[in-house]
Amino acid sequence: MTGICDGRVVVVTGAGRGLGRAHALAFAAEGARVVVNDLGVGLDGTADPDSPAARVVEEICSAGGEAVAHGGDVATTEGAASLIRTALEAYGRLDTLVNNAGFLRDRMLVNLSEDEWDAVMRVHLKGHFLPLKHAAAHWRTETKAGRTPTARIVNTSSGAGLLGAVGQGNYSAAKAGIVALTLVAAAELSRYGVQVNAVAPAARTRMTEQTFATTMAAPKSGFDAMAPENVSPLVVWLGSAASTGVTGRVFEAEAGRITVMQGWRRGPSADKGARWGAGEAGETALKLLGESEEPGPVYGS
Repeated sequence: MTGICDGRVVVVTGAGRGLGRAHALAFAAEGARVVVNDLGVGLDGTADPDSPAARVVEEICSAGGEAVAHGGDVATTEGAASLIRTALEAYGRLDTLVNNAGFLRDRMLVNLSEDEWDAVMRVHLKGHFLPLKHAAAHWRTETKAGRTPTARIVNTSSGAGLLGAVGQGNYSAAKAGIVALTLVAAAELSRYGVQVNAVAPAARTRMTEQTFATTMAAPKSGFDAMAPENVSPLVVWLGSAASTGVTGRVFEAEAGRITVMQGWRRGPSADKGARWGAGEAGETALKLLGESEEPGPVYGS
């Protein structure tokens, strides 16, 4: 380990299992003091009697690191505010926020209920916005006091948010929203010393057990391509001071592959200089489509 996070205080949401746990352990191994947040619920949102956050804290401390648990709901104002307070009260500072918490309510659109839509939007999108808001408010105060931080936010999107996924209209929309939130936050918060990026990971977690069912067996090569630990090195680097100058970017991370996503860019264009008629607008649109790149296929299509 290089210790690239020595002295930093890192908050990771949804860190009791899967990707969040891997991130928390990886940050601690690189010298960070970690606030491990997990509400401790099942995939369907119901209470889990076990305390996954406490178990991860125990793992970190047993390995010689420092960590504290936080069990609040980060999709509420009080839960998000208390998350940031926990870092400040425990360690006196906050350097990095990793927004990772999430769950699924998968349905085809015609079967998707309003409650299932709202629940996923709340946990993913609101659960990113509120911790980001409260962390940013702290860093703004620090900057105004003459203590501009070297702060980092790493958000968690998904390939579903970048390309769409059949049966995941709610999840895809929420994860696409996180990308837009990342871009806006990167632009708004740079004046306070904050860099904001997003990762779109592919890994084996409780949320993806069915998706990666064919790759769940123990690897014969010795490299477990779907291990969540494969994603964490990039997240740790983005959350460290070493990533200076990198902000407003989205990365895919899967197995041993890291990809910079290029997102929406203006492609072929035509300007008449006046209002189009419907027919000629259609003819022009077809011509421009012929000159443009084909979009990637929706997952599951």
